[in-house]
Amino acid sequence: MIGIVVSGHINFASGIQSAVKAIAGEQEQMLYIDFVESMTTETLEDELRKAATEVDTGDGVLFLMDIPGGSPANRALAILMDTENVELIAGANLPMIANAAFERDDVNIKELVNILLEIGAECMQDMRKQLELVMAQEPEAICEGGL
Repeated sequence: MIGIVVSGHINFASGIQSAVKAIAGEQEQMLYIDFVESMTTETLEDELRKAATEVDTGDGVLFLMDIPGGSPANRALAILMDTENVELIAGANLPMIANAAFERDDVNIKELVNILLEIGAECMQDMRKQLELVMAQEPEAICEGGL
C-alpha cells in the first residue's frame, strides 16, 4: 500500500485528517503533519522525513500538500529530490486526499498521482455555471436527470 503524508500550514493537515476519518474511516500508513508557527522549516522537514519513513512499506510515499511553493511543499520537494519512490502533489484538496485513501491499494504511485490530479480538477466547479446549465434545461430534462 502506498504511504501518504499530508501537510500544510497551521491546522490544514489536522483538519483534513478529521474530514478523511469521517469520509473514509481511520487510515493505516497515512500521517498528517501541521506546519505550525512555532516550527522552523528544518523541523518541518525532519517531521516529514520521519513520517515518510513510517508510512513507507516499499510501495512508495505520496506527499499531499496545501500550497505549491509553500514551506510544506518546498520541504517535501527536498525529500523527493533525494529519496527513491516519493511523489508530491501540491495544491491538494479534500476530494483528492480522501480518494487517495480509497485508490492507493491497487495502483502504483505514478498511477495514483494521475488519478488524484484528475479527481482534483473535476471536483473544482463554478457552481453558478452549474446552476445556469441546469436552469437552461427543459423542465422534463431536469426531472429525468434527477434534479
